[in-house]
Amino acid sequence: MQFFLLLVFILPQIIWGEVENASPKPNIIFILADDLGFNDVGFHGSAQIPTPNIDALAYSGIILNRYYVAPICTPSRSALMTGKYPIHTGMQHTVLYAAEPRGLPLEEKILPQYLNDLGYTSHIAGKWHLGHWKLKYTPLYRGFSSHVGFWSGHHDYNDHTAVEHELWGLDMRNGTDVAYDLHGQYTTDVITEHSVRVIANHNTTKGPLFLYVAHAACHSSNPYNPLPVPDNDVMNLGHIPHYKRRKFAGFTIILDFEFINIQNILFLAMVAKMDESVGLIVDQLRNSNMLENSIIIFSSDNGGPAQGFNLNFASNYPLKGVKNTLWEGGVRAAGLIWSPLLKKSQRVANQTMHITDWLPTLLEAAGGAPALANLSQGIDGQSIWQALTNDEASPRLKVLHNIDDIWGSAGVSVGDWKLVKGTNYNGRWDGWYGPAGDRDPHLYDWPLIPKSRAGKALEGLKMLPCRADQQRLRAAATVFCQGQSSQGSSCKATAFSAPCLFNIRDDPCEQFNLAEQYPKVLSALMEELMYQNSTAVPPSNKPGDPRADPRYWNFTWTNFGDYGFYDYEPVLGDLSVLYENTSEKTVLE
Repeated sequence: MQFFLLLVFILPQIIWGEVENASPKPNIIFILADDLGFNDVGFHGSAQIPTPNIDALAYSGIILNRYYVAPICTPSRSALMTGKYPIHTGMQHTVLYAAEPRGLPLEEKILPQYLNDLGYTSHIAGKWHLGHWKLKYTPLYRGFSSHVGFWSGHHDYNDHTAVEHELWGLDMRNGTDVAYDLHGQYTTDVITEHSVRVIANHNTTKGPLFLYVAHAACHSSNPYNPLPVPDNDVMNLGHIPHYKRRKFAGFTIILDFEFINIQNILFLAMVAKMDESVGLIVDQLRNSNMLENSIIIFSSDNGGPAQGFNLNFASNYPLKGVKNTLWEGGVRAAGLIWSPLLKKSQRVANQTMHITDWLPTLLEAAGGAPALANLSQGIDGQSIWQALTNDEASPRLKVLHNIDDIWGSAGVSVGDWKLVKGTNYNGRWDGWYGPAGDRDPHLYDWPLIPKSRAGKALEGLKMLPCRADQQRLRAAATVFCQGQSSQGSSCKATAFSAPCLFNIRDDPCEQFNLAEQYPKVLSALMEELMYQNSTAVPPSNKPGDPRADPRYWNFTWTNFGDYGFYDYEPVLGDLSVLYENTSEKTVLE
């Protein structure tokens, strides 16, 4: 009887104590840069662009040195949200244009919905680019509680209008409402302010936070002003020559040295502005006492558009190729993960990781192994949470870079071997592009790291390594080309051409095609590629819908598929007036 009473009174207290002492789920902050090149952050060896906040996170966290993404915007974002290769969601061919009547398939359960099931509150700031032709494809209908940002793939950073296929309209939203009041506010600032506000207003007693910060930077804007950036931010980079002698104006492609320098400076200023945003977010996490229990990921969505590609001037040096190619410069991204939960941090990780892995990795970080049991069927991502936290071998052995049967290009990696078959743009962007920037370690501004907002916050947690360790990490994360080899030949790919084979560990710059030397390896990777292609669904791309023309919607890009189409006359003013004055008010499904 006494034993029974002990169980009745003491056991509940023990269980309650264990519940109280259980670690709360971590806040997850995922910062996605747009079109940032491998060489556009300081921690990969460039001393040209000051990125002290991003670098502080990298040195005190884990630098992901074998981290792969899809080659372009929409496919990468779909992979991040679903944990599936784009060939399995129909998102594998180019991008989703604003006039297309399609989106990420609604049957796909996506990252915020998974996290919400674990008690998270999810918010997005910035770019969506996964469909908006009907509201049910937009963020607030797919697990996010708030969204300030834009639905399409790019826009002007000041007036927030987007030009696509000769159509022009405003694309900035607060929730589902057109954010006319944000006109003139620089997009990076808008995204930062919403992110900081979400963190400041978050009530940790009601559960953890998932914040998806999807920057517009450093994607180019509209053709008539491709790299808009505040003048003050440009002047802060006055150490780069030639800007003061001529200011960029208009849309004139003059590929001389001076023009390239001007464009390069504008790009660098956009990156520096985004780095400032990262610092402000980290600082607010500290002020809200949330930093100690947070996971922060920083990633680019694809390789950088270099040397004028997309009117932009990123750098993937010394990697081959650019955005929307399957070379390392198109699919190997700048990435890092930071958290006090990482048992072995302050290191460079050479474990292979793909952007599809974030969904299961973050689910395990948030809910442990049981959370993985609820994953949808057909997930391509693998959790590498244990591999990252304990510095163990990555379970990922294969990476499908993409298969595009329309353009005739495909790429896959197995272990250290990579196969590239075919190419995009008829091989016009299959070279090595700078600018290399200043890569002398002595030119890197080391004092900026502890002075940055992120650096100060991490020093407050005693997590920022000393300068000697920072230098060691930076050196280990810097990629160099081999220069010469006793075997192999150059790879001259064309659409649907014979495949090329590279050993990425020995030849990260893809200089030496080993297809003839290792026919069995080539055959094995071709078999893997054929198998993956046998599982692909057709691309979901559709022609632009005339109903999407912003002229019919008060010159805004909108959810045109939700409304009946009345005529082809431009609609001006408040759309609600239009519906009040017509008998047709049907919302199309």
